[in-house]
Amino acid sequence: MSRALLASSCMNGSEQERYSLQVRFEPISEQGQRRISEASVAIVGCRGPGRLQGQALTRPGVGALCLIDRDYVVFSNRQRRSVCLDIAGAEEVPKAVAAARRIQAINANVRVETFVNDVTPSNVEELVGNCELILDGTDNFETRYLLNDLSVKRGVPWIYGAAIGSYGIVMPVVPARGPCFSCVYPDPPAGVLPTCDVNGVISPITASVAAWQVAAALRLLVGWPGFECRIQSFDVWEGTGKSVNAGVRDPSCPACGQRNFRYLDGQRHAPVSLCGRNAVQLHSSTKRIDLEELAVRLRPLGSVRVNEFALRVTMPKYDVTVFPDGRAIVKGTTDVGTARTVYAQLVGS
Repeated sequence: MSRALLASSCMNGSEQERYSLQVRFEPISEQGQRRISEASVAIVGCRGPGRLQGQALTRPGVGALCLIDRDYVVFSNRQRRSVCLDIAGAEEVPKAVAAARRIQAINANVRVETFVNDVTPSNVEELVGNCELILDGTDNFETRYLLNDLSVKRGVPWIYGAAIGSYGIVMPVVPARGPCFSCVYPDPPAGVLPTCDVNGVISPITASVAAWQVAAALRLLVGWPGFECRIQSFDVWEGTGKSVNAGVRDPSCPACGQRNFRYLDGQRHAPVSLCGRNAVQLHSSTKRIDLEELAVRLRPLGSVRVNEFALRVTMPKYDVTVFPDGRAIVKGTTDVGTARTVYAQLVGS
């Protein structure tokens, strides 16, 4: 996030009226509202919960938001993506850009910066390192472990959240107050995991996860003395929920115990199958790509759309989105080998 977004601001008369109801809420009060208005928050991933996080932080007047997402809006997901529904042409722009437009329409006083990037070991500190809080809106464990490494290294809190089907879970990670993500989950889950493609996901659970994350974020931003690191899990279909203490730090934890930042020290991301997308994300090129030049070459193969953010080519079997940094999303398969073959055929190795 740029330094310009971190400048604090004082509330004027209209802002005081706008936020009057939450100022009357004793745990926030005027002092807490000032802290909220001066805060800078990064949202990593503008998928289900991530988009709702942005909107929910915009209404109480958070000072600055940094929105980071690697992907575009897709039609099959719009039933749970209210932040983009009324943005004309939302399917032609990245999710982060569409979310930013909606946020600015809600509250123009919130300063917003967008990055159409995948969060990787090489850029995560530059993208979110200056923010005082990070919210998880991602869809894969590799990125979450990367955020956890950054959180522990920099002492910046982050709030994990995930949703699948009708089930959700939220856990705040606050260095020096409780365990980190790696303490609770030493390794990524093994075996076949539920996915949005197979199990689906309903909008009430994404909204619930986002609400719990934002409530925890506000408590942290105002400096609420009673804050505890607790794991909240709930099933909105069954109408059940559970809250447990996250416990204590594990001295043998690679991240917060030994300060061995395995994910942050990595060189690059492995291919990632995208939740709910029947797609694979690849980092198969280290050079910049001229999208206009590539568009000319690919037009004989299918329908091509290109703008400053990305190129998308739609073919009978695959839908491929290529970004200027060489990253690509191959839709139509979850097999990494197949995705790499398609990429090599279209872009080169």
